[in-house]
Amino acid sequence: MEILDILIYIIEIVLYIYFGIAALYIFIFAFAGVFPYKQKLALKTTNRKFAVLIPGYKEDSVIIDVAKDALQQNYSNDHYDVVVIADSFQAETLKSLKELPIKVVEVSFDVSTKSKALNKAMQVIGDEYDVALVLDADNLMAEDFISKVNNAFDNGFTVVQGHRAAKNVNTSFAILDAISEEVNNHIFRKGHRVLGFSSALIGSGMAFDYQFFKETMSQVNAIGGFDKELELRLLKDRKKIEYLHDALVLDEKVQKSEVFANQRKRWLSAQFIYFARYFFPGLYHLLFKGNFDFFDKVYQMVSPPRILLLGLVGIITGFYTCIWFLLPDSGFVQFTILDWLPVFAMVVLAFIVSIPRKFYNRKTLVAVLTLPKAFFLMFVSLFKLKGANKKFIHTKHGVNN
Repeated sequence: MEILDILIYIIEIVLYIYFGIAALYIFIFAFAGVFPYKQKLALKTTNRKFAVLIPGYKEDSVIIDVAKDALQQNYSNDHYDVVVIADSFQAETLKSLKELPIKVVEVSFDVSTKSKALNKAMQVIGDEYDVALVLDADNLMAEDFISKVNNAFDNGFTVVQGHRAAKNVNTSFAILDAISEEVNNHIFRKGHRVLGFSSALIGSGMAFDYQFFKETMSQVNAIGGFDKELELRLLKDRKKIEYLHDALVLDEKVQKSEVFANQRKRWLSAQFIYFARYFFPGLYHLLFKGNFDFFDKVYQMVSPPRILLLGLVGIITGFYTCIWFLLPDSGFVQFTILDWLPVFAMVVLAFIVSIPRKFYNRKTLVAVLTLPKAFFLMFVSLFKLKGANKKFIHTKHGVNN
């Protein structure tokens, strides 16, 4: 029985350290995100030439509207090209796209990936550009987006992440997805920049020095989570990633539970893969080169996603509450509710300060009722990650009102 007690105590310690660090981490950056972070206005402005790269796989339902919208920037028309990278599009869609004043690059792969599409497009369009701006096939830029990104390059940055926000909140899952996006914006982008760390990339609404991006992407062959691999490579080389909170890109949020589950499975798989690949290099660069940015990103790969963190810490805190009131003298566990309440409180407070005020309404309250389902889907996904990184998982777009 003594061996069992020791084993339980070890498990308690491991869980407390893992979730305690995760809670403290998001708590610190969430409160940092409360403080303003604004882009400085450059003294000298240079109009760079942008390649707006829009890779799409079977995105016939949205791509034409997205391409038309991308042409509406208040930036000089001769200083940016919209480049649609068409993978497995219908003939009618291709015909309509080619009638627009854009560039269309048709691609086809045995296994389609975003990184392959981007690499192929840059081979085709050449090297006449200064900045590569990457969008998803459902993204809509605010009309001043390119201008604001260009200003960030005037300030010396070569990698910039815009503020991706929800295009739709028409279902409970879309609302939860929109809130999740904004929580991550607040903690991993704005909060990080306030404290001097790099912003996290998000896969779209991001811009890079063109030659740098082309050279770096040629080394990236990820099937899923290409932005994570790209980000880790950037931070390893000490490239600071800027975040523009006021440069908006609208992104379609998932509306159905099965799409939510597939998307999260892909993300979780990528996280674990890159943590295993970069943990020891991250530790080395922290201890011997003082690269906190790189190690911070490596830690994010093993940190639990916010929904899982909230759900699991809530369950564990509930468990110790039951032990406290029902079996106070059992000696079954060594930790108590008093140990876990501060952890739970940090997680809850981090969410409270990170969620934009506009989401504090009745619709969000209704959406919260589906939170247990979202937690369950993500938890189950942890046991279905095998092979998720070896196949392309497509998220179909097209808002259903």
